Amino acid sequence: MKRVLIYSHDTFGLGNIRRMLEVARHLVQSSPEVSVLVITGSPMLHAFRIPEGIDYIKLPCLSRGVDGKYGARSLPMTLEATVRLRANLIRSAITDFAPDLILVDKKPFGVEDELAGALEGLPSAEVRPKLVLLLRDILDSAESTTRIWRKNGYFEAITAYYDQVLVVGCPKVYDLRREYEFPPFAAAKVTFCGYISREPGRRTRAAMRQELGLIDDRPLVLVTPGGGEDGYQLVATTLQSLASLPLRDCPRTHIVCGPEMNAEQRAHVHRSVLSMPNVSAQDFSDDMMSLMGAADVVLAMGGYNTVCELLTLRKRAVLVPRMKPGVEQLIRAERMSTLGFVRMVHPQSLTPDSLLTALECELAAWQAHRSPPPLRRLDGLARVTEALFATMGHRAPAARRVEQIDRNPATSTHATQAHARAVEEQRAA
Repeated sequence: MKRVLIYSHDTFGLGNIRRMLEVARHLVQSSPEVSVLVITGSPMLHAFRIPEGIDYIKLPCLSRGVDGKYGARSLPMTLEATVRLRANLIRSAITDFAPDLILVDKKPFGVEDELAGALEGLPSAEVRPKLVLLLRDILDSAESTTRIWRKNGYFEAITAYYDQVLVVGCPKVYDLRREYEFPPFAAAKVTFCGYISREPGRRTRAAMRQELGLIDDRPLVLVTPGGGEDGYQLVATTLQSLASLPLRDCPRTHIVCGPEMNAEQRAHVHRSVLSMPNVSAQDFSDDMMSLMGAADVVLAMGGYNTVCELLTLRKRAVLVPRMKPGVEQLIRAERMSTLGFVRMVHPQSLTPDSLLTALECELAAWQAHRSPPPLRRLDGLARVTEALFATMGHRAPAARRVEQIDRNPATSTHATQAHARAVEEQRAA
């Protein structure tokens, strides 16, 4: 039995923990001889379905302000004391769980260096667990990321501790080795795995649309600001845009506020839609793929998971990315817009009129049956699983073995093609 410990650094939003849970799920589904322990500070972990073979340790929450500074989220403790408590829990988990491999999300030393002590205390090379760093496609601006990585010694950490660096992205969109000036010794450990396609939702398009009250072929607009902690402006501007339209011209719209939107803002959204017959809202969904599958145009921010969902379903979309505390979403939205996958409204240009213009353009494209171009590199989960199994010397049973993946970035795998067929079947249902 192989043991994998996953460290997810979540302090803001839902993106990281959703991505790491997808990796964990794929690992245990690919081999019954793998178990996963997730360590995270995400306040929303309990809201997700945790498959058999996966368990978790919940760390005390940290918060991160728009200035990028951390603090204790819930407990009456200083940041220093909270980080020390989290670091002690992490060290104990590594010692007692004795993983064969540790997968670290984004930060080589963890939040506020809380992993540093655990890494330094690992046993000798002969018996220590393998270490793999997982990075999303874009971290932040090139200037900011390069400065922080050099200041914090992250490149040296890769050399000293990590066996491999996996990137769930595509160099065609963003080559972080070049953008972040990875020195040769660190760049040599980087493998691009492609974006992470999403599994089809639990409900068909027809069932989801019926649940939302659509009984004809009218377009459905889905509004999703991700976790919602900083998504109120997108939702409020959407409501203003729709309110300016005559009722007959207002598209059927469904809003998912996100569980981290504050209570006052959520209440305002729900009050607003009471007077808008074509608009509905809910606070949270653990099945966003069903909602996206039912939608025809999506208004969203620029988070990694949301973009992967859009790419998987090839949905027409308008992105309004965040710019604080980092510009990661802005860069991703700009790159994806330039490549024709989405339309972007710059957050500094966001008004009810500019958003309505972008929405109307996407609705017109949908009515003309124009789909966004496909992105072939959506085999991230299969490639990550293959790389992790190879790193810890594990071979999945023949019945569940991950298929060999063509290394040509322009060629999609059988697994990706099968997934695409399943998604198309869902869309056609």
